[in-house]
Amino acid sequence: MSVTGKGQNKDRDPDITNVVGPVTVRRATVDDAALIAQVRIDSWRAAYRGMIPDAYLDGMKVEDSTRMWTRVLSAASDAACTYVAEVDGELVGFAAGITLAERKLDFDAELTALYVLPSAQRAGIGRRLLTEVAATLGAAGAPNMLVWVLAQNKKARDFYAHLDALLLAEQTFKWDELDLIEVAYGWRDIQSIGKITTVS
Repeated sequence: MSVTGKGQNKDRDPDITNVVGPVTVRRATVDDAALIAQVRIDSWRAAYRGMIPDAYLDGMKVEDSTRMWTRVLSAASDAACTYVAEVDGELVGFAAGITLAERKLDFDAELTALYVLPSAQRAGIGRRLLTEVAATLGAAGAPNMLVWVLAQNKKARDFYAHLDALLLAEQTFKWDELDLIEVAYGWRDIQSIGKITTVS
């Protein structure tokens, strides 16, 4: 894993991470719901500005997202998992995935969320979260996994393409009355995700 030292000037290169401590990745618990909600909202506001209307992003409420994540984490199993990443005890990212009751695009599992705060990106945290979710879903019997990404989100698209995900499809969809376009990426062999060595 590549991290920067405290003496480096992060303003010199936008791809240099601010992570300076050890990174811990662990299974999320219900107690993490509020922190996950905050990371999700902060990540949406940083990543989707210009893709989703400002009024929607600015109106997102931690309380609403916390309730949703409390439900998700209360129902967690090997077929539905969430992992969090911490740096010095501070939650900086999370990822979630599920096995699908009905296959999508001939895939059996889906990465439903993967967010890392901008200040903690470029340290391999997203890759580690991805591989933990893949390992859990693979152990639950899923042979493959897909993920949906906003079509305009070049950073996320580059991330998945860099990690050998195949571009599968593009479609329009509605999210809280917003008309958006998303693309699907996928790994035909979920076990291959655990062999990824590229830092992203």
